[in-house]
Amino acid sequence: MSDRDDWGWQPETTSDDGQPETKAEPASDDQTVPTRPLPEVAAASDQPESSTGPPPAATPPADTPPGAQPAAQAPATARLPGWTWPLVSVLALVLGVAGGAVAGALVAGGDDDRSGSGGVLDVETRTTPPLNADNTSIAAVSAKVLPSTVQIIAEYEGKPQGATGSGFVFDAKGHVITNNHVIAEAAEDDGQIEVIDHDGRHMTATVVGRSGVYDLAVLKVKGAEDLPPLAIGSATQMHVGETVVAFGSPLGLSATVTSGIVSAVNRPVTTGDGSDSSYINAVQTDAAINPGNSGGPLVNLQAQVIGVNSAIASLGSPVTSDKVGNIGVGFAIPIEQVTVTTDQILRTGEAQYPVIGANVRGTEDLTGARVESITPGSPASEADLEVGDLIVKVDGKPVTGASDVVVAVRAHRPGESVTLTLRRDGKTFEVTVGLEAKTG
Repeated sequence: MSDRDDWGWQPETTSDDGQPETKAEPASDDQTVPTRPLPEVAAASDQPESSTGPPPAATPPADTPPGAQPAAQAPATARLPGWTWPLVSVLALVLGVAGGAVAGALVAGGDDDRSGSGGVLDVETRTTPPLNADNTSIAAVSAKVLPSTVQIIAEYEGKPQGATGSGFVFDAKGHVITNNHVIAEAAEDDGQIEVIDHDGRHMTATVVGRSGVYDLAVLKVKGAEDLPPLAIGSATQMHVGETVVAFGSPLGLSATVTSGIVSAVNRPVTTGDGSDSSYINAVQTDAAINPGNSGGPLVNLQAQVIGVNSAIASLGSPVTSDKVGNIGVGFAIPIEQVTVTTDQILRTGEAQYPVIGANVRGTEDLTGARVESITPGSPASEADLEVGDLIVKVDGKPVTGASDVVVAVRAHRPGESVTLTLRRDGKTFEVTVGLEAKTG
């Protein structure tokens, strides 16, 4: 079994003050892909209502690494027809299987080690592609990436080996990136966290910082300083159809490699329940991803990380996570968002996300998201935005429901602004709304 086996739609999230901030309302043909950050995900056919306040995906780095794929950004993939999404009724975060997968005592990990740095600019990271742009060998990619990929075992429900996942070495200071849902309970309870490298070496890990909003965590691993950090690529420069390779420890099987293609980009994926909700502007892939792959790298053929594997889709009604397997629909957090969140965590121990201060609910006909409430003093209250307005586009891109709006807003950073296309009283017009920061 995985670290969680409670699956189902969780319709309500809470704000920082503990009050409900988001509600879900089913909409039978919502084409947004909702998932969940602990092996539980909403039915893809449901249309959640989400706070437009809390939303992600990071702006790509200003400087494109040498040798990266063509600079043209891939256009958003067309959404699937509404009739196909009822087939995907459960989206499961790729959590690890329960104890027994790996032997060995675990060492307690805390979240008080923030000796990291002044952010990603203060640590040695790799930007030059390890392999040439004309490389087509998955074997060559595997040889470069496997030494930097690790297995993570964390305490869950009092079990030392209750949850397993994956991660990768981010820099030369021993920082490892993984999913928040892999280590969330251990971090909250000061539980045990252990990292096992490609050579089978067991190392202790502490939590530098984590973000439930983006489902990311940064670990400080004693002994990982001598492991080679992976090169960072760009998800925004990937094109649909390009080959990608996934690394991790599915079902406790360490150092596993699978390959596939980029199936879609800019796929809105909703994960989690309540305050654990995450919204991902995901890279979709058909590379085989299974429970235990969570937190592992998704890389291009130049051995550069373009995403962090986080969720999978499964057919049928909700099932326990130990029966969930790959059906060729997996999702990864874009590396641009990973880099932004990691930088914030390394500098402050916390991560921030942008909000506009309004709650929205999707419409039954999937024509947009209606504004249900506006927080006094928020950016939304200062803009020409009113309760009852229908948001039909964000930054010029059509939205079909609340999750699309949230994901689009979270694609920005606090301090930036978004352009909302609204419908009110039969008129369509645009409103620019600023973004303020919240921690989470």
